[in-house]
Amino acid sequence: MKKSTQVTLTVVAVVGLASCGRSRRDPCDQGSFNEMACQDATRSGGYFYGGTWFPMMYRYPYPYYYDHYRTHVSTGGRVVGAPAGSYARPGGGISSPGVTHGGFGSTGAGHGAGE
Repeated sequence: MKKSTQVTLTVVAVVGLASCGRSRRDPCDQGSFNEMACQDATRSGGYFYGGTWFPMMYRYPYPYYYDHYRTHVSTGGRVVGAPAGSYARPGGGISSPGVTHGGFGSTGAGHGAGE
């Protein structure tokens, strides 16, 4: 392979990887903040974006990220919202994998008072 071809391929690969990172938006980032998705992400250790799960270790609780967002906006910072449904869990809703949302149906039937 010629050196110029190798350099071109390397540059194309780097640009491609860089653009992939820009295509998703962390819901807790001040420039792409999403209240519901950030709350869920800090609670569950990651978020769905475009149907894919992205595990994240958030160092601080949700109010920290909300405060940064509010400061960013109040000082004239720009916020670029994600397209509607971007943070939705496959199958609907904003949630994390492995979390079950119970009700009172058969699960709660045997747990009533006196049973």
